[in-house]
Amino acid sequence: MLVCGVLAAEPGQAQRQAGPGRPTDFMDPGFHRGRREALRQQMPAGSVAVLFAAPVRNRANDVDFLYHQSPDFYYLTGYEEPHAALVLFKEAQTLGGQKGVTEALFVQPRDPKAEQWNGRRLGADGAKQQLKLQYVVENKEFATAPIAWNTFTQVLFTELPTDVRDDPRDPADLFDLVATFRQKTAIPANFSPAVAEAHKLIQRYGVEGATNLRPYLTTMASTQPVVASDGYVQAYLKADTDDARKKVMAARPASRHDAGTLGEALDQLREVKTPEEIKLMRKAIRISTQGQEEVMKALRPDMSENEVQGLHEYVYRRYGAEFEGYPSIVGAGNNACVLHYETNDKPRIGNDLILMDCGAEYHGYSADVTRTAPPSGKFSPEQKQIYELVLAAQEAAFAACKPGNEFQAPDKAARKVVEDGLLKLGLVKTPEEARRYFPHGTSHYLGLDVHDRGTYGPLKAGNVITVEPGIYIPEGSPCDKKWWNIGVRIEDDLLITQTGWENLSKDAPRTVAEVEAMMAKPSAIDNFKLPEIK
Repeated sequence: MLVCGVLAAEPGQAQRQAGPGRPTDFMDPGFHRGRREALRQQMPAGSVAVLFAAPVRNRANDVDFLYHQSPDFYYLTGYEEPHAALVLFKEAQTLGGQKGVTEALFVQPRDPKAEQWNGRRLGADGAKQQLKLQYVVENKEFATAPIAWNTFTQVLFTELPTDVRDDPRDPADLFDLVATFRQKTAIPANFSPAVAEAHKLIQRYGVEGATNLRPYLTTMASTQPVVASDGYVQAYLKADTDDARKKVMAARPASRHDAGTLGEALDQLREVKTPEEIKLMRKAIRISTQGQEEVMKALRPDMSENEVQGLHEYVYRRYGAEFEGYPSIVGAGNNACVLHYETNDKPRIGNDLILMDCGAEYHGYSADVTRTAPPSGKFSPEQKQIYELVLAAQEAAFAACKPGNEFQAPDKAARKVVEDGLLKLGLVKTPEEARRYFPHGTSHYLGLDVHDRGTYGPLKAGNVITVEPGIYIPEGSPCDKKWWNIGVRIEDDLLITQTGWENLSKDAPRTVAEVEAMMAKPSAIDNFKLPEIK
């Protein structure tokens, strides 16, 4: 809801401050503890799981990109700093004289000199106090931690970062943490997550799913030499009967190193949002729809794409969103026909439609909302026809968003409407040709990642997905020129409920009448003028 022009914090969120004056509505540590326990329950007997914080990425020389935590790591800990490791034990361990330990967090230490330059750190004491993990120590202790790594029957991890800078002044940075983990658990130097994935797919789908798995593995092998050269994959692809495949599967090479199970478990957990997550997502999405409304009111043909992007992102900051969930896509005319157009540097948007695919990120959770509008304030006849066809496709997709339906059901429904509509308008001669103008899928999961983790199995209550059909007709397309330079995408964020769906982004105008009516309203920046710079 809106209070005095500022989105109010949701009740029931806990304070967690790494420094004075930070927001007070971060996720409660109990949420992260619950996620850790849910993941631990899915771990095999005798196993240990290890996850690492995201790398620091260099932008230029001595300037780094603004740090963004690994979504998996944040989901499980709430920790926002780099150079950290989380260890989960299936069975309780004794660490440092502490019994019954099922979780251990290794974090970067307090450092007054570094904090003067780059901001305050929690340190081990702060992390234990605020994040409420059982066992928290400084990351330099990871190398000597009393963990009996060789006693675990399985070592679970997600893909390890291989392109991390080594800071020679820091003996326990991410580079060293990963190197220590590889050494302590004896991960072979040639271990490949891609090969591990191929082995797991063979075990799961090797007989009943062979018809689809064989071409999939062949494609993997054609693009990844390490998969192509793997003896187990080669043997499976050469097997030409079910009996031969079963024989190959029975001879799978043994390995205690597992780079797949942990990711699969996180897919299952993260695809179903908890009530606490939905609260934060509602806020991120409401901020984003407010951005669409304000920008529609302000749009003029003499604006630049970059200016339009800036207005969206100012609204996000105004309401407390820390980041964009992804690089803003703001394309006018032919640029709207580039699906992931991020340059946003057209000096004058003119009277062509402008596609605005923008989403705020609030406390780690991302929105993903697209609206398309005419800078003149009115759709031309051709623009209106394409826009209303996309809108009809979206409505059909909405109707398919029911728990139990296959994940692709919204896409199939939207695609049928687009195919029929383009045939009727004469832009295509066969339904198959419609993919030229609607080349992407209709839905993906949404959450801590804009393309969030998930199994892509049947829709479930608690899923948050996008529904985003589009039609893109770039200049030079094989159709009447009157359609050229029209790009339309309408994207909403839906919560799957027990009985159907709820459109979380419904506040942003969708219909032609709603868009034109919003654009006719005065804008708060109508009289905002800056002096000309020569």
